[in-house]
Amino acid sequence: MAKINILDSSIYNRIAAGEVVERPASAVKEFVENSIDAGARNIEVRIARGGKDLISVIDDGCGIEKSELRSAFLPHATSKIAKVEDLDVIRTLGFRGEALASVASVAHVTLKSRAAGCDEAYSLTCSGGEIGEIVPCALESGTEIVAENLFFNTPVRAKFMKTDKSEESEISAVMSRFVLGNPEISFKYYIDGKLSVQSFGGGLDEAVAAVYGAAAIAECYKIDAVKHGVRVRGYIGKPSYTKANRTYQSTFVNGRYVSNNTISSAVANAYASYLMKRQYPFYVLFIDVPPEIVDVNVHPNKSDVRFENNQVIYGSIYSVVSAVLDGNASALEYVVKDADAPRMPEPLSVEPREDVPRREKAIPFQAEKTVPLPFPEAGKSAVSDIHAYEPPRVRHGFIPESETGRGFAITFHDSGVRAEKPAPQNVPPPTYVNEAFLSQDVRETSGEQDVFAENKKYLDLLDQKAKRQKFIFENAELKGSLFNTYLIYEEGDNAYIIDQHAAHERLIFDKLCEEMDSRKVVSQPMLVPFVLSVNREEAAFIADHLQSIAEIGFEIEEFGAGSFKISSVPLDLQEIDLKGFFDDLLGEVGNLKGIRLTQLLRDKIAMTACKHAVKGGMMLTDSEKEKLFEMLHGDMGLKCPHGRPVAVKLTKYEIEKMFKRIV
Repeated sequence: MAKINILDSSIYNRIAAGEVVERPASAVKEFVENSIDAGARNIEVRIARGGKDLISVIDDGCGIEKSELRSAFLPHATSKIAKVEDLDVIRTLGFRGEALASVASVAHVTLKSRAAGCDEAYSLTCSGGEIGEIVPCALESGTEIVAENLFFNTPVRAKFMKTDKSEESEISAVMSRFVLGNPEISFKYYIDGKLSVQSFGGGLDEAVAAVYGAAAIAECYKIDAVKHGVRVRGYIGKPSYTKANRTYQSTFVNGRYVSNNTISSAVANAYASYLMKRQYPFYVLFIDVPPEIVDVNVHPNKSDVRFENNQVIYGSIYSVVSAVLDGNASALEYVVKDADAPRMPEPLSVEPREDVPRREKAIPFQAEKTVPLPFPEAGKSAVSDIHAYEPPRVRHGFIPESETGRGFAITFHDSGVRAEKPAPQNVPPPTYVNEAFLSQDVRETSGEQDVFAENKKYLDLLDQKAKRQKFIFENAELKGSLFNTYLIYEEGDNAYIIDQHAAHERLIFDKLCEEMDSRKVVSQPMLVPFVLSVNREEAAFIADHLQSIAEIGFEIEEFGAGSFKISSVPLDLQEIDLKGFFDDLLGEVGNLKGIRLTQLLRDKIAMTACKHAVKGGMMLTDSEKEKLFEMLHGDMGLKCPHGRPVAVKLTKYEIEKMFKRIV
C-alpha cells in the first residue's frame, strides 16, 4: 500500500499557485485587490514583457507592520477575516490569504511597506517560497510589492503562457476593470515604462471616459435605481450603441468584478427586442446587495458569485433596464438627471399610474417580493445567451460541377453561405481497395470485379447526368418571362422557370470564389484610410492576426493606442463595408474555435455577388436572357449563395394535373 505523505509548504504552495495564479494577470489582480483593501487612494502598476519579467504595484494604503511582514508570506494568512462567521458577510475583495504565498512560491517577490504612523519602512524578499530576512529600506508610505521572473521554477506553466502582447492585453483588461470598479481611486498603469492608462479618482464619469473615451458617455443612459433591496447603477448603452462582442460589458457586485449568468441574462433579455443577431449591448453596471445574500467564495479566482435568490436579482435588473430602454414613465425615476447626461426618450405616458410601482428609499432586501417578469424559475439556471432562444437555421447542400469541374460542399446559415472544401455530398464516393491487402479467400468470396463495377456504375451515372444537362441546354427554348423576374424555358415535356437574380448572383459568386482560390493578392489603395477604433482585447486579437488579414489583401497597421489604419482593400472587394467586415471579424474575440477569415471572406463575396447581380423586376433583352441561360451550362440544380433555388422544374404531367386534364 502506498504511503500517505504530508506535503511540505514549498510543494502545496506551488500547487495552490497553479489555481490562484493562472497567468501574470492573476498576480496583478491579487496585488491590486490587496492595495484597494488597504484603503489606498493612489495605486501605480508597472509591468514588463507582459508581466513575465516584472510586476510592480505601489500604493499609499495603511501598510504592514514590521512584525507582520513574514506572516504575509504564509499560506492562509490574512487580516480580512478572523472567524468563520466573517465568511458570511465578506466586504473586502480578498479574504483567503493565498495569493501572496502562491505568487512568492513561483517568482522572486520583494515586499516593502511602511505602516501608518511608523518612522521606518522595511523590506522582505521571498524567492521560490524561501523567505529571506527583514531589512530597513526607503519608502515614503504604503506598500510596494514587486514580482520578477514569474514561473521561473515551474517551466511547464511558463511554457504555456501566451505571447507578451496577449498577456499584456489580459493585464490591461484587468486594470480597466479596476479603474471602472473603483472610480474614487487614482490609477496609473505603465507598460514597459510607458504610461498606458491613468485615472484621477474623480468619479464614474471620469473612469468610463478614461477606459472607453468621452464619446461613449454620450451614447449611454446613466441610471441609479433601487428595486426590491437591489441597487442597480451605472451606464447602459442606447439601443443604437452596439458592439461586435461582449468585451464592452462590465458587471460589479458590491465592487467586485464578476461574470454572472443571472445578471448578463437579465440585461440581454431586456435588450432582446432592440438588437439584431451578433450585436451586443454596452454597459457598466454596479449591483449592490446586502453581503449576507451573496456568496463570493464559489470560484477559485472569485470571478463569479452565487445569490440567495436569483429571481429577485434577475427581476430587479430586467425591470430597471427594460423600463429605461422602453422609455416608460417609471424610467424617469431611474435615469440620473445630470446636466451632462443624455436625455431620455419621451415616455409613452408621463401620467402616474396605479400599476407602476414608485421607487422607494433604501428599502431593505425582501426575498419574498417578486415581480411578474419572465425571469427563471427557482432552481433553474438563467439563460446565459439571448441567442439561445432562436438558434440559427442551417441547411446543407451541394453545388454541382460546373465548367470549372469543381464542386463545393456548402452549409447555408441565416447569416450567409459557408463554402467548405470541394467534396460531393449525399453521393457515395468511389471505393478503392488495395488488392495486396485482400486474401485469396476474400477475393473469391466478394469478387474482384465488384469494386470496379461499383466504380464504373458511379462514373456512368455522372456521365449520364452531364449528357442530360447538355441535352437540356441544347434543346431548351425560351418561351418568355414573368414579372420581369422569372425566365420560362421549355424542353420536351418539361418547363424550367429560372429566377434571373438568383441565377446571375450564383454565377458571379462562383466566378469570384474561383478567383479568390487562385488569385494573387492584389490590393486597391484607399483615397482616405479607414481608422478602426477598438478596445484592448480587440486590439490584441487583431495584432495576433495581422499577418492573416494582410494575406487576404488588406493593408493594416497600428495607428496609435487602440486604433488601426486600413489603407488598402482587396481589389475584388473594392466596395466592401469595412465597418461591417471588421465587426464580423471582432465577433470572433473570445471564440475558442478561432478566427475563420476564409469563411468570412466568402460571406462578403456572396454579398458582393448579390449587389452586382441583375435584380428581380429588371427587364432583360432577349440576347441577355440567352446569355444568362448559356452561362448556366444547363445546370438547373444550382442554388444562389443564400440558399434559394436558381430554377424550378415543372413537368407536363404536373401542369396537366393542375388543370384536371389528368385525374
